[in-house]
Amino acid sequence: MNPPLLPIQKRFPWILYGIALVLIVGFAFAPVGSVMLCAWIANAHGCKVDEGSVHPCIINGHDYGELLYHLGVMGWFMLVTLPGGLLAFLSWLILLILHRVAWRKRLSAGGPPPIPQPPTTA
Repeated sequence: MNPPLLPIQKRFPWILYGIALVLIVGFAFAPVGSVMLCAWIANAHGCKVDEGSVHPCIINGHDYGELLYHLGVMGWFMLVTLPGGLLAFLSWLILLILHRVAWRKRLSAGGPPPIPQPPTTA
């Protein structure tokens, strides 16, 4: 006869909180990445990019001026995404703290699982 199985304690879901944090940071800083990509491409090919108008930017025989213009102008979205990301981060942090405190209380209230007695032979 097998001894009874010990209850398995579930681990705290740090991975889910980490994935959520990566998504929040990615959302908040996406417009910054867009502007950096635009500046990198334009500087590498000697093109002029500004928010006033579209300038031609010929790369390998194709004009990418309009694409670079849109990438540069998307930087203005950071006026919304950075504060939104800060609000989402604060909400994430509060939720993480509350969940972790509740998790610790639940673990400490249950106490450690009992150690089973070795089987006796008659």
